[in-house]
Amino acid sequence: MASALRDWLDKPNTGRGVHLAADDGGWEFRDYGALAGAARRTAGALIEAGVKPGDVVCLILPTDFTCIETYFAVWAAGATTCLITPPLFQDGDDYVAHIAAILRQAEPVLTVASEDLAGYAGRAMAEAGLEGEPWLPRQAAEEAPVQPAGELALLQFTSGSSGAPRGVMVTWENLEANSELITRLAAYEEGDVVASWLPLYHDMGLIGTFLTPIARQGTLRLMRPDHFIRDPARWIRCFGEAAHTAAPPFALAYCARRVKPEQLAGVDLSGWKTIIIGAEPIDPHALEAFSELLEPFGFSRHSLKPAFGMAETTLAVTMDQQRRDPLAVRPEAESLAFGQPVRIEEQHTLGPAVLGAKAGWIVGCGTPEDDVPVSIVDDDGRELGEGLLGEIVVGGESVCRGYYAGAEGKSTRFIDGKVYTGDAGFFHEGQLFVLGRMGDSIKVRGRSVYVEDLESKIAEVSGLGKGRIVVVGVPGAGQKGLALFVETGDDSWAPDVREMLRRRVGDDVEITIVVGGGLIQRTSSGKPRRRYMWERLQAGKMDGARVVS
Repeated sequence: MASALRDWLDKPNTGRGVHLAADDGGWEFRDYGALAGAARRTAGALIEAGVKPGDVVCLILPTDFTCIETYFAVWAAGATTCLITPPLFQDGDDYVAHIAAILRQAEPVLTVASEDLAGYAGRAMAEAGLEGEPWLPRQAAEEAPVQPAGELALLQFTSGSSGAPRGVMVTWENLEANSELITRLAAYEEGDVVASWLPLYHDMGLIGTFLTPIARQGTLRLMRPDHFIRDPARWIRCFGEAAHTAAPPFALAYCARRVKPEQLAGVDLSGWKTIIIGAEPIDPHALEAFSELLEPFGFSRHSLKPAFGMAETTLAVTMDQQRRDPLAVRPEAESLAFGQPVRIEEQHTLGPAVLGAKAGWIVGCGTPEDDVPVSIVDDDGRELGEGLLGEIVVGGESVCRGYYAGAEGKSTRFIDGKVYTGDAGFFHEGQLFVLGRMGDSIKVRGRSVYVEDLESKIAEVSGLGKGRIVVVGVPGAGQKGLALFVETGDDSWAPDVREMLRRRVGDDVEITIVVGGGLIQRTSSGKPRRRYMWERLQAGKMDGARVVS
């Protein structure tokens, strides 16, 4: 099983390869023959440095050809790859602490870093108690033969949105099964082109739009995340040729805001087959605004494929395979109680009717496949029928064995070959609808209120952008509390927000409102680090924060 994803290293297709975005707006190309040769020479250097099959090797590298070659070099050496984010959202000390937390768990035999990140890597190694220096990527004179593989293909660290990062053990069998699932769900065909700007250390970017196309030796157009942020139209222009990609919903909203139709003049998007959307609650307004921007260029809403997945299931769980417009529903907030029927107040297929859809709307994430069974269970683990709210449980070959080095999940558990995801959801018209993390909710009068839903409502009442608001469920002096972190100096909206929250959650919930610049801390995948922010505030470490009395 270990061989299929590495076969190309022995039999590269020199007619295809990877186009890497350059900073000047152009693209640099290397074919699979050149990439395989460089990977196997780098594997030779890794083996000389003592790397053996089954060892863990951590990589701290920006997205470039060296990163691609070194990633597959670790596999060629038979070792387990663990990719760690380059610094994006964190300051230096926070970033070093984040790497050190991963290194302590992973205990790599080698930590590979680019020259500009070696300083951070060295500090993190020292903090984690690891001997030696970071290893700078280099190549041996000869290509090493591909070594027998150890059991784990990769250690995929969760983004740490609900606490310390944890390494998910992804076996070769898990990865092979999930790569096959993605290929099938996306209707990927031989010769299709994939384009992506997603970061490689995150499961969606790594497995969905990097390992899967490369293992099949398809053509890949690869950008760095900062290329996308600077020029989102550049990514869209790829789909004059490319057919598949994946993105979180915020990226579609960003394109709808930033991209002007004249930047796409002459581009034909009618060949764009699939855009897998996931990694955060899916906002139907973002999907519709994106579609309306691109429709004049031949884009079809049928290409939008809302999906559900997580690192603990390797990546993909469900995605809508049918060629149809996504379905959005608005459940009645009062009806959201575990084991109880979810009352749907409104529903629309994607179209102009969902433009301006505010808080409380969620989008269907497709129907489960036979080989990836999905069930909804109540608090006692009993399976629930269609329309009842409960915890999402996933089975099948993509389910990983657990967390590395005995780490425990907060809300996600591995039991009898299944993942109890810690996500709340329900089935409606055969499709899976995901409400969000159970840990990111508070119980009010016996039902769960989800913080993402409250964030949308607060954005509406305050007139502030949703990305500037983070809500945290916290232990209050009585039973429970809510903390609002809002990136603004103005608090004139606070009384209206307090009144709205009082109506939603009742008088017995303590509400703390915190304003200031740069308050919001995010994980490497852009999710808010809710509990960490509360802990920092409690410890007096949140500079510039002001609590609104």
